[in-house]
Amino acid sequence: MTNYDSPLKSIQAGNWFKLICGASFQDLPTIRSLALAYTLAGADCIDVAADKAVVRAAQEGILAAQNLQAEAYERGYHPLKPWLMVSLNDAEDPHFRKAEFDVTSCPSVCPQPCIDICPAQAISFNQSTNAGVIDERCYGCGRCLPICPEQLIFTRAYVSTPQVVAANLETMAVDAIEIHTQVGNFVSFQRLWSAISPQLKQLKLLAISCPDHAKVSEYLRSLYDLISPLSIPLIWQTDGRPMSGDIGKGTTHAAVKLAQKVLRANLPGHVQLAGGTNQYTVTKLQQAQMLKKTNKSTGIIGIAYGSYARSLLLPIINQLSSVNSLDSLPLKQIQFLETRPDLLWQAVAQANQLVKQIKQASLVCANT
Repeated sequence: MTNYDSPLKSIQAGNWFKLICGASFQDLPTIRSLALAYTLAGADCIDVAADKAVVRAAQEGILAAQNLQAEAYERGYHPLKPWLMVSLNDAEDPHFRKAEFDVTSCPSVCPQPCIDICPAQAISFNQSTNAGVIDERCYGCGRCLPICPEQLIFTRAYVSTPQVVAANLETMAVDAIEIHTQVGNFVSFQRLWSAISPQLKQLKLLAISCPDHAKVSEYLRSLYDLISPLSIPLIWQTDGRPMSGDIGKGTTHAAVKLAQKVLRANLPGHVQLAGGTNQYTVTKLQQAQMLKKTNKSTGIIGIAYGSYARSLLLPIINQLSSVNSLDSLPLKQIQFLETRPDLLWQAVAQANQLVKQIKQASLVCANT
């Protein structure tokens, strides 16, 4: 694919767009479709679970987009080849968990509010298929836990050993990694870093994601002291309100507030928002004058969108799901999004509405 620009230039220009598929999301057909649509829409990076099958599905989506490049240009889109990122965790983290419950324990008169609250449509009471939580669809948001009338739902967290993570990275052709951490995890981070740092030579970017805390600035500085010097760009991802962007307007406030704090810390590297980002985030950044203006100025270099970005396309992608019966067919037998041009370009148009917010905002910012 001939790029009209590159992900690195997007970082430098302050219009970086990252799609978060979800560190625990493993619905392969949906991941492939998301990667395809957002690549054609101009995404700079696609962040997926550090799972070989998930990585392959995303790679297939990106490759399918490359084959549609000419038509995308004719339709007015500017696709580039996005960097493929995998997310890792140094300890237990809400992004790395799955919900579970025993459907046979549910009372027959239960109103089943968990079905409606689940943004991933990962809960089913259809006894002929997967009753309970559909594991590959669940990305651990936790919204079903407090709403269960019987409090029967719990979560299963998972943390891979640093050695396993390092071995997997060796075999996955990815461009970037993101480490999820939080204040108090320095020893765990150090252990993971020791195992994976030899893999940096094959990467183009390192991102570190951290939620807010009274001592977050000091913690991030201690991490920088540990990992420096770096031969690749570094992004600090400010995880304001994790996995909440599709809930409503107010969720973006936490991400903006945390980004302001990290910017004030003046850490080496770039700052990018996540956690509660949605259609209101760019406007909030503009109002706060936080967008990066020039290659040498400080400011937010971009935004990562997760649950909100996925929610925009799921109604379209699910039209394929109804045909394919995704719960039972292997990936190779699925009807792919590109075989339905009507749905494909509808999805790309929807994705582009989100991507172009940060792309256009950075141009306005640079000209003021």
